[in-house]
Order: sequence, then C-alpha cells, then structure tokens
Amino acid sequence: MPINKKQIFIVDDDESVCRALKLLMMTYGFAVETFVSAKKFFNAVPNSSPGCLILDIHMPGLNGWDTQRKLFESGSNRPVIIITAGKEEGLNERALKEGALGSLQKPFNDLDLVNLVNQAF
Repeated sequence: MPINKKQIFIVDDDESVCRALKLLMMTYGFAVETFVSAKKFFNAVPNSSPGCLILDIHMPGLNGWDTQRKLFESGSNRPVIIITAGKEEGLNERALKEGALGSLQKPFNDLDLVNLVNQAF
C-alpha cells in the first residue's frame, strides 16, 4: 500500500455492501479492506493500525454497537462511522454519544459518506 493512501476498514455482514463501498472508497483514492464480521476484523487488524472504520450496526454475532464499544475499551482511537439499513430513532445521537464520528442510514448519498471519511482524517 502506498504510504499516501489513507486506510479504511469496512465491517458489514452484507458482502454486496462491502464490495460497493470498497469500490466507492477506492474511487476516491482510499486503501480499503472489508470484513463480513467484527470477529474477522478484530482477528485481522491490529489495534495499532491507523485508519477509519465504517461499521454496520445489525450483524450476527458481535453487532456494531458492541464492536464499537470493544474497540474503544481496547484503547483504540480509530474513527468510526456507523451505517445501518434500520430506521432507528435517534441513531445519530446514539452514535455520537457512543463515540462515533457520525452515522448514515442506507441507502445514503455517496458523498455524505466520503465527506464523513474525510473528516476522520
């Protein structure tokens, strides 16, 4: 990976979402790794690895809220952006309260995600 590319990690149990977001983010010059579960993410990415995490909320096993909590409890200061297909009342408020940079409900505008990622860096 060239040193000038900013790293993004995407955790979403929907492989088609992972593929689409990876293509989108690569188009904007980011280096991207995708994971279909939080467990796979934690097993593959050291806590010290810099980058921004795009995290789905509704996943089997470790859900997005628990993943974010585990990440922060481990001492990571990696920025997190929450994404979800659910229509949760107060989603953005909860995401911010729990330490995320922001949240988006699927389907969302591509540029809204790119802008949040750019804020992370």
